[in-house]
Amino acid sequence: MSPLSAVIDAIRTVRPSHLVSLLDPETMIDTPQGVARELHLRLAVNDIAEPNDMLVTPGEGHISELIGFVRSWDQRSPMLLHCWAGISRSTAAAFIALCALNEDHPEDELARLVRARGSHAHPNRLMVRIADDLLGRNGRMREAVEALGPGRAAWEGELFSLPTHPERTAP
Repeated sequence: MSPLSAVIDAIRTVRPSHLVSLLDPETMIDTPQGVARELHLRLAVNDIAEPNDMLVTPGEGHISELIGFVRSWDQRSPMLLHCWAGISRSTAAAFIALCALNEDHPEDELARLVRARGSHAHPNRLMVRIADDLLGRNGRMREAVEALGPGRAAWEGELFSLPTHPERTAP
């Protein structure tokens, strides 16, 4: 996960094959050098948790597209997810990706992993709520994110990574 300000450096150092940009329509970026255009998912959504007629609300189509993109990823090279600050939309997308790729893994463990790797993580609750429904998690994704509480206060998050298939922790 990354804020927009660190994307170019992250592409140079992490060398991702896939890129997910979650930005409002006015600040959406073109595909950066180092990433194939067809491997760059651009989701033009605002960072809001409630519908707003003036902004682009994350919707079922956006989250479905994210899940499909993540599931089509061959996992041979890293995937980089970013939003403006690297705090809300991208950390929600990371949590959603972990849940989509690890269907039998407890949601609370995956949410805690996101927070452990990025103390600033504050996943967008609307995105998580939609994904919870699409993935048939029966409210467990929502509960896991709610249980985290707010992340560390920050204007911008730092680059951090997550394992694609984390180990389960003992009960």
